[in-house]
Amino acid sequence: MNHFKLLICCFSLMGALAQAQVESTFSVLPVDPKLELLISTQSKLELVKTGFGFTEGLTWIDAGKSGYLLFSDIPANVIYKMTPQGESSIYLEKSGYTMPDLWRAGMAFTNGRDPSDPQFERFNMSGSNGLALDRQGRLLIASWAGRSIDRIEKNGKRTTLASEFDGKRFNGTNDVVIKKDGTIYFTDTFGGLRLRDKDEKKGLDYQGVYMIKNSQVKLLTKELPNPNGLAFSPDQKILYVNSGSDRFIKRFDVKDDGTLGEGKSFIDFSAEKAKGISDGMKVDSEGNLWSTGPGGVWIMSPDGQHLGTILVPELTANLVFGGADRKTLYIAARSGIYKIPVNVAGLP
Repeated sequence: MNHFKLLICCFSLMGALAQAQVESTFSVLPVDPKLELLISTQSKLELVKTGFGFTEGLTWIDAGKSGYLLFSDIPANVIYKMTPQGESSIYLEKSGYTMPDLWRAGMAFTNGRDPSDPQFERFNMSGSNGLALDRQGRLLIASWAGRSIDRIEKNGKRTTLASEFDGKRFNGTNDVVIKKDGTIYFTDTFGGLRLRDKDEKKGLDYQGVYMIKNSQVKLLTKELPNPNGLAFSPDQKILYVNSGSDRFIKRFDVKDDGTLGEGKSFIDFSAEKAKGISDGMKVDSEGNLWSTGPGGVWIMSPDGQHLGTILVPELTANLVFGGADRKTLYIAARSGIYKIPVNVAGLP
């Protein structure tokens, strides 16, 4: 009888533990013990603000003792300014496509819901995508549907730095990063076209990674299908480039003249069952790569070891380290902006 009661108690305890695990929500999923040095497994993801169309291009702007975020809302065709508390305002209108026939611009997209769902939405991705600051603090815009790399001058004037290569238009400038010497690197895809590579307005026949140096545009590589996010290592001797649709990241050695060596595999997400692609990427001060990926944000060591994942309830598109100490990670995830504290500072 005592053994029977003990057995019942054990089953009851196991059931309670299982129920507790089901009810608990974890923001950080560790894969390697080293993760705890970068982010606590007890850290909780916080929704800063939601209600946007498709957020992208997160960029942190230092301002005194605090700062604010800039980010693209692609279907809204605007860049928003938002405080860490979630107070937002429009920073720039017509951030991507600037012509009057807006309905003809940008690939058709949905919010990911089933068409039978009352909240299903279909829209055109007509706005800007990646954003970055140059060494003078001017905003650079990968205008995507605008098919160019633009710069906002200190007086507010908009300057187009590049819109074509070899006499043909870009098809959807996606991400942009700046080297310490001022060289601009960017990716171009078919995403700025309504019908992608089948669109009659297509310019270039391929997708590529480019640089702008001394006002000259140069093709660096076209070996990646759908090249998307970009990020430099701390010493800027390595450029990480991902292929969003094929879910992998490559690393390229950066030569003295800024051009790239042969691409080498860094990590491959293709076998993962969770939804999500490698899109936006950032590097921390220790050289670890943080990238959107299946299930949320993947954290990887400089040698490509997966250390852990920040689980996010929406598909993620971009991220940035913010705050005065660069130890708050902000995440752009479809309709919402999230944040989570980390233990290591991100690179500006």
